[in-house]
Amino acid sequence: MTGTPPPPPPTDGPYGGNQPPYGGNQPQQPLRPEDEKLWATLIHVGGIFYFLPSLIGYLMLRDRGPFIREHTRVALNFQLTMLIASFVGGLLSIVGIGLLIVGAVWIDNIVFSIIAALAANRGEYYRYPLSIEFIKP
Repeated sequence: MTGTPPPPPPTDGPYGGNQPPYGGNQPQQPLRPEDEKLWATLIHVGGIFYFLPSLIGYLMLRDRGPFIREHTRVALNFQLTMLIASFVGGLLSIVGIGLLIVGAVWIDNIVFSIIAALAANRGEYYRYPLSIEFIKP
């Protein structure tokens, strides 16, 4: 032991500024408008596979811009509504009417997801019909 104190920790991260090491709680950079349109389109198209793509998109992209936040929010709300309707249709399939409900949910999911993806690609906001607002703006 030589008795000299260790050097103080660096105040600047590897990219300048006071950044926590290893990418700690840093604010996300906003997406460019064309990237927001692309991701919103992909989230809506991913809705054909039910709620998982919209849930992941909402959790990962909601802080990256107002356009992508709104599109991921409405997509997740719609997909959760379709998930509930599919569950109810599955329960009612014992009676027979449930098969019609599940078929209608499947067709609605595909049609409205494509319509929403086209609107997002044009840079427009879209509101799904038949959607319950689980996540408020």
